[in-house]
Amino acid sequence: MADQPALTRWTFPFGRKNAPALDATENGDAVQNGNSSTVNGNGYVRNTAELSIYEQYNQANGGSTHSNGVNGVQSAGVAEKPQRSLLPPFESAEMRALGESLSRDILRGNPDVKWESIKGLETAKRLLKEAVVMPIKYPKYFKGLLTPWKGILLFGPPGTGKTMLAKAVATECNTTFFNISASSVVSKWRGDSEKLIKVLFELARHHAPSTIFLDEIDAIISQRGEARSEHEASRRLKTELLIQMDGLNRTDELVFVLAATNLPWELDAAMLRRLEKRILVPLPEPEARCAMFEELLPSLPEEAPLPYDLLVEKTEGFSGSDIRLLCKEAAMQPLRRLMEQLEEKEEVVPEDELPNVGPITVRDIEMALQNTRPSAHIHAPRYDKFNSDYGSHVLQ
Repeated sequence: MADQPALTRWTFPFGRKNAPALDATENGDAVQNGNSSTVNGNGYVRNTAELSIYEQYNQANGGSTHSNGVNGVQSAGVAEKPQRSLLPPFESAEMRALGESLSRDILRGNPDVKWESIKGLETAKRLLKEAVVMPIKYPKYFKGLLTPWKGILLFGPPGTGKTMLAKAVATECNTTFFNISASSVVSKWRGDSEKLIKVLFELARHHAPSTIFLDEIDAIISQRGEARSEHEASRRLKTELLIQMDGLNRTDELVFVLAATNLPWELDAAMLRRLEKRILVPLPEPEARCAMFEELLPSLPEEAPLPYDLLVEKTEGFSGSDIRLLCKEAAMQPLRRLMEQLEEKEEVVPEDELPNVGPITVRDIEMALQNTRPSAHIHAPRYDKFNSDYGSHVLQ
């Protein structure tokens, strides 16, 4: 028998394919190069890393599902209880592939952010509980005119805790949380961006109750028709998002859209109408700033008490992130003094013999106040004006 020709880059695998040599194990599974693999109906071996997310999901559930050519339909025995599949029945394989990519944005881990860990913002936390938590906990009361809000907008200066509130919603609410950014729904291929939006809302309805968190939503749906350089693809993406948002009011599934932005005045008016609950997340009040300082810079019993009153007085207009930077700068002052002493010594001090960092003094806090400037107070009056014109709740 003549030898087979060597494979080249132009050789196509027509005809019957020679099966690769496999090492047989005791349980009959196929193993190749030390990696677990699976064999399809044609005898072709695929490594686990090459499988799609949906196929890995099927394997993790004991292989109780099989594909029907497009989406996969779960098959259960007589004694097995069917479970919800990872993907809904999409209309095409292309939509299924987009659904698999969006499934990576489902927040499966626990952010571990409690309501109590967010200092201040009592009004924003209460409104979020009314809009998201209570309809899931007491669905009997939220019917008819009291139907839950489908769209919620968190707006305010940067660093005030909008993303922290969204993480608290993901922690406290037993919902499927979709953490979506502009890169998740924007594609370079023509027509894929609006398809991604459609698939996103189908996934959210399939995994209901669910929450779609759109961070920095102004990057996705700014005002239409204002800029002459607005691309056609961007216009189609905005239109599809508005259509899907409007469709949430015609479904009984609990799907919430939680959006956050630092530039609410750049949002399209149609999106503002669909984001029915608009909540201002303002700069922290004096009580909230005092609670932040007591948590970040606690006073030890053997040390002199820190001047919290001075810190609260001098930090008017600071955001939560600014206060954290201020506390970090104050904590760095005694560390700098210790590092200078260590650098003066020529020998290397072992790690277990390193001295402890000294306490934070009043002088350290004064130096930190001189070196730290607020970054979120520039447009604070503009947020108040937007809240008085478009906000759905007046802060008390």
